[in-house]
Amino acid sequence: MTIKLGFIGGSGIYNIEGIECIDEIKVDTPFGYPTDPVLHLKYDDCEFYFLSRHGEGHRISPSEINYRANIFALKSLGVRHLVSISAVGSLKEELPPRKVFLPTQYIDWTKGKRERTFFSEGMVGHVSTAYPIEKSLHTRLESACKELSIDFGSGGSHIVIEGPQFSSRAENEIYRNFGIDVIGMTNVPEAYLAKEAGMAYGSINLITDYDCWKEEHCTVEEIMKVMKDNYSTAQNLVKYLAKDLTKNEIEYAPENEFALVTKPEHLNGRHKEILEVILAK
Repeated sequence: MTIKLGFIGGSGIYNIEGIECIDEIKVDTPFGYPTDPVLHLKYDDCEFYFLSRHGEGHRISPSEINYRANIFALKSLGVRHLVSISAVGSLKEELPPRKVFLPTQYIDWTKGKRERTFFSEGMVGHVSTAYPIEKSLHTRLESACKELSIDFGSGGSHIVIEGPQFSSRAENEIYRNFGIDVIGMTNVPEAYLAKEAGMAYGSINLITDYDCWKEEHCTVEEIMKVMKDNYSTAQNLVKYLAKDLTKNEIEYAPENEFALVTKPEHLNGRHKEILEVILAK
């Protein structure tokens, strides 16, 4: 059986009641090891994979995540539908803490420290990221929120900053003037690499606070309480989507089929090893 569904997220997805861990898979890739072993999980009769983005114990910062290894490992295991779960700050009054946001666009505000493409080292390829979120998967995420009576916002932009520091008040005001909805640190280059690998990518953003633009003070205790509530929401979504997306797979057209522009005679063994996985249908 080929497992096509994968989740990538934080520590709040561990130890969900009713979900059985069948195996922990240590995957070596041309880019090194992913941040953690990939968990092979089962919920009722539905099987899927989960990868901890920051590693167990949240020990890897956003700038140090091996994004290429994470996406490559999941694709090599057969994942075609990837749901990302991450904590974000809100840049709009109508997106309060505890609300779920489902973005459709990204703005990359990172600083070039992250390895962001599979096409490098003498191999050139171009994949459009005009629509980084797969529409059919996004629609399923919306339906899941509705079915579970989760308060959510949908459609709009998510700006990704380098981190691990949070942004300044002046930066917040710039982002708000741009009309951006939420701010995070990890969805890029993750989403773009998923496009290069021919995967359908959808994102669930769990809002923890109003970042720093709003004139209100949140204690660490208050934020942790919000995060605990958000974890509960995420766990319910994972269980619902595990059934929905394995029993009724989405249909989509990968956009990487004609990405490669380097002539075959210039490809070496490493290039071919990478292409064999990311171009697999």
